[in-house]
Amino acid sequence: MKTKYLLPAAAAALVTVPGMGFAQEAGVEAAQHTSYILTTLLFLVGGFLVFWMAAGFAMLEAGLVRSKNVAMQLTKNIALFSIAAIMYWLVGFGIMYPADWLVEGWLGPFFAITSLEPVGLADTETALDYASVGSDFFFQLMFCATTASIVSGTLAERIKLWPFLIFVVVLTGFIYPIEASWQWGGGWLSDAGFSDFAGSTLVHAAGGFAALAGAIVLGPRLGKYKDGRVNPMPGSNLALATLGTFILWLGWFGFNGGSQLAMGTIGDVADVSRIFANTNMAAASGAVAALILTQIMYGKVDLTMVLNGALAGLVSITAEPLAPSLFGSLLTGAVGGLIVVLTVPMLDKLKIDDVVGAIPVHLFAGVWGTLAVAFYTGNWGAQILGIAAIGIFVFVTSLVVWFVLKAIVGIRVDEESEINGLDVAELGMEAYPDFTNR
Repeated sequence: MKTKYLLPAAAAALVTVPGMGFAQEAGVEAAQHTSYILTTLLFLVGGFLVFWMAAGFAMLEAGLVRSKNVAMQLTKNIALFSIAAIMYWLVGFGIMYPADWLVEGWLGPFFAITSLEPVGLADTETALDYASVGSDFFFQLMFCATTASIVSGTLAERIKLWPFLIFVVVLTGFIYPIEASWQWGGGWLSDAGFSDFAGSTLVHAAGGFAALAGAIVLGPRLGKYKDGRVNPMPGSNLALATLGTFILWLGWFGFNGGSQLAMGTIGDVADVSRIFANTNMAAASGAVAALILTQIMYGKVDLTMVLNGALAGLVSITAEPLAPSLFGSLLTGAVGGLIVVLTVPMLDKLKIDDVVGAIPVHLFAGVWGTLAVAFYTGNWGAQILGIAAIGIFVFVTSLVVWFVLKAIVGIRVDEESEINGLDVAELGMEAYPDFTNR
């Protein structure tokens, strides 16, 4: 009786085992497809959220400059984003993520124009372990453009349009991609153990260093520092500035969440949600810290400080939004908010005129956030090395470019143009009364 049933069972087993193998292979293939699709989707959604930050920067800057310079700021913001898109396609993406280094770990190729996959891409025509080239390029481009946006606000109200845009060409095509390649492109800083999850230093401090160099070469606005006093120059519209801050806050979820760079597993999705929550907590604590400290220091709350406190909290958490607890994120963001309130007066003492507070927000808070990573990694040396290397490179190269532009074409408008406003002088618009600078 046992032999009677044994033979059919053995035959069934021989048929089933290959079938199980095919099923396993099909399951693995389906998982790869799902991971590829979801990670690509993460980059696209994250990318257009970061794109929305361009609107945030435009609104924030429009609100914090005087009314006679609003159109100029808006022009700069749409122009710099468009230039960044073209330069990142022509050279930036290839330099930042080199297939072959010109100088191993330090410098990628200058002539690697970005190309996308063919239309109707088949799963056999690409690696399925990451995401589409189009989504990766689109997502990374937004970070490049953000770096240039940081510079725009600092130099507002006295810089000529075309020299500024020439600087944007150099910054987005070469300076930013080179320093970012050292970490995100698998360069020497990555090998040294430096960690910057979404760009507290690679993006924000880098933009701050470029802005600082420009502010030093350009000089302060007329009347800003006179007779040993700092003369306030209130912005045109705090409602716009507040709207811009909320837009930036929203866009930051794509900035940090998309930098998880994967959404194909339960763990990845849970991590993205953790990043969102930590990012939000840091922004909130930065705003509250600035709110309280301005009340203590000045006896009244300063809205512009509160807005920049929220942004500083966001910059601070960007270097490591995954590892901290919610309480840890609260502490990180709160320190960022305090840094802004304390360093704005310091810049004024040095007579460095930063119209929107971008240097305290992006440079100082960015350095703090990058150092704070070492509380989780323990690698203080690598963090300090990365900050120093990127800071020196971006500041020195930016300083050289600014000096060259100043010598060749001039970077500052004349005194009459600055008094009348750049909307008239640079854009030829009709003059409107400016009640903030009588």
